[in-house]
Amino acid sequence: MNIAVVGASGTVGRTILQVLEERNFNVDELYLFSSKKSAGETITFNGKDYTLEELEESVFDRDIDVLFFAAGGAVSEKFIPLAKEKGIVAIDNSSVYRMDENVPLIVPEVNRDDLNDETLIANPNCSTIQSVVALKPLQKFGIKRITYTTYQAVSGSGVGGIEDLKNGTTNTYPYNIQQSVLPHIDVFLDNGYTKEEMKMIEETKKILNDDQLKVTATTVRVPIENGHAVNIDIEFEQDFDIKDIYKALEEAEGVVIKDDIENLVYPITEDANGTDDVYVGRIRRDYSTDNGIHMFVTADNIRKGAATNSVQIAEILN
Repeated sequence: MNIAVVGASGTVGRTILQVLEERNFNVDELYLFSSKKSAGETITFNGKDYTLEELEESVFDRDIDVLFFAAGGAVSEKFIPLAKEKGIVAIDNSSVYRMDENVPLIVPEVNRDDLNDETLIANPNCSTIQSVVALKPLQKFGIKRITYTTYQAVSGSGVGGIEDLKNGTTNTYPYNIQQSVLPHIDVFLDNGYTKEEMKMIEETKKILNDDQLKVTATTVRVPIENGHAVNIDIEFEQDFDIKDIYKALEEAEGVVIKDDIENLVYPITEDANGTDDVYVGRIRRDYSTDNGIHMFVTADNIRKGAATNSVQIAEILN
């Protein structure tokens, strides 16, 4: 399979290449594209050096099967239509096409059956991905309402967020992230939610194929470099046995349970970093409602939250 990566010099782009190597993905030809600023740099893949090329319209004349987009919404919006015209399958990490009803929004452990013969597939928001992997096995209990509270690392804001954390600057965030948690990710909307919160709400409904599902969210930036965590409160349609909840999660693809409070075992982002699993723990009844539970979920937001999920989609196509 002939593969190309747009944004190959960035964190997600480089991680896509790393994951392709780790998973022994069948790559016949590889093309790496970047901005004019990064063009000319060299990246090593499977022991071979590749030179970054500036992304231009003419690159789509090549024989490319799958093209990973990891360069932001403006680049995706401009260049994906050109790739589609050439019959290239685009896997997009931006938010531009996620809520387009004609574009599948895919998490392979959850809704791989939604893939058909599309030339464009959207990769969901990083926090949404890890959340729905943990929610999917619980759908059989009849999910009525979901409340998210996220704890999102600065790597979700790219290099600028990491620099603010390391240097105590405010170039990316309005306040010093070294000293605070910020209940503010992306821009505020007229309804009082942030754009990040609405992404999680709407994407969850689309991925779980349930337009009637009640979902709300508060997204928070925290002063750690990498690894997102999400507290998820779930209300079910009817009563359940908590043992059945555990069993469903234990049997779920991509889920690792870490839940032994007597020995202080629960999901932490440090354990999730560098892995592709979704870790779930602190699973317990919500005694403020008749049919509810709490659970805490962590994952590597750059890997499972972006790069690995993209590669898993490509593996389905391969």
